[in-house]
Amino acid sequence: MKLRLLATLAILCLFPSVVPTKTSANMASFDWPQWRGPNRSGVSSETGLLKQWPAQGPKLLWQVNDIGDGYSTPSVVGSRIYVMSNRGMENEFVQALSTQDGKVIWTTRVGNVGNPKQEPNYPKARSTPTIDGDLLYAFGSDGDLACLETKTGKIRWQKNVRKEFGGQPGIWAYAESPLIDGDVVVITPGGAEATIVALNKKTGALVWKSAIPEGDPAGYASAIVVQGGGRKQYVQLLTNGIVGVDAKTGQFLWRYKDVAKGPAQYFTPVASNEYVYGGALGIGGGMVRLKPDGNGVAAEQVYFIRGLPNGIGGAVLVGDHLYGTEVGQKLVAAEFMTGKVKWTAPDFGWSSVAAADGHLYCHLVTGEVVLVEATPDAFRVKGKFKPPSPPKHTTNGPFPEMAFAYPVIANGRLYIRDLGTLWVYDIKG
Repeated sequence: MKLRLLATLAILCLFPSVVPTKTSANMASFDWPQWRGPNRSGVSSETGLLKQWPAQGPKLLWQVNDIGDGYSTPSVVGSRIYVMSNRGMENEFVQALSTQDGKVIWTTRVGNVGNPKQEPNYPKARSTPTIDGDLLYAFGSDGDLACLETKTGKIRWQKNVRKEFGGQPGIWAYAESPLIDGDVVVITPGGAEATIVALNKKTGALVWKSAIPEGDPAGYASAIVVQGGGRKQYVQLLTNGIVGVDAKTGQFLWRYKDVAKGPAQYFTPVASNEYVYGGALGIGGGMVRLKPDGNGVAAEQVYFIRGLPNGIGGAVLVGDHLYGTEVGQKLVAAEFMTGKVKWTAPDFGWSSVAAADGHLYCHLVTGEVVLVEATPDAFRVKGKFKPPSPPKHTTNGPFPEMAFAYPVIANGRLYIRDLGTLWVYDIKG
């Protein structure tokens, strides 16, 4: 035995390359650190994933059923999952879970559930935590913005945007996920005083506040960074349309109203270069091109077409084509630049959409998960399954509760959340 050990050590010394090493230089990380992934686009650059699922779906690694209530989509970084939940109306919290088995590492309360008397009445945690290095930024549904340490969950700083900025949320409270850009955290209090604000991400101190004309209440989307019309800007969907503000100063630049024609504003904009797409819930989708206009920026409409992606589940841009669902239960593939529809799947169902490795990952509001090939050529389903032991949804008048959380693709795994349950699947090829 001793001779065998010595021989092994000798081989390792002579041929060190046979020793498996893990360094940042030779490891590819495909984390999902914020709302809609690394670039807020809903698209992961990860490859080597399953191209076809078995009949029963990909392998279930684990399931937990007690993470707390809510519609929040998880973030995944390294060996941890970060998600917001609530227990009752006075305890909305962030928690860190292990990617290995879903066990809780820490839990930190951030505030109450916002607007507990809603119509339809489904008050719950909604925001996705944003991870930036060793810090996490969480936005509670009652307007509580907190910066926490990812290691311990300890709060570094916290403020309530309703109280500090006269914030005005929509009927269903705040649902935005904080945007980190350089040294600032961007959030949307809504209202006439400070419709959008930028804060120092380390201290929470105000950098600028933007009073948007019309004083829009906050919508239910999240801001993105866009470079267009010669200006770096933050683009956000508010109650009265998509707006753009200067990233350095908060100066109001433009507004696109057609995408506010629907009954509620959920759709996080999709952007490519100077082009910005938005969805009008239940109606259609439209695109504008951002162009320099004196000291400002003009938003010139390229198209607005009924039936294009516009649902709560957003849309993804894969190559030159846009994919997403609309309230009429259709999955739609369309040319991004023209809005020309390439195909529709009429009875597909309403779903939240993410994309990776040439495929769409669709989490239907019914709870089913579907894999669809992301190609404009034809609609091709590559797998479908229903997660086991799903939670029960309540019925409230004509608007039943549904599975609203977006799918997450991170490091060869698919994360699906529905209320208090989280499933994790192995989707490596």
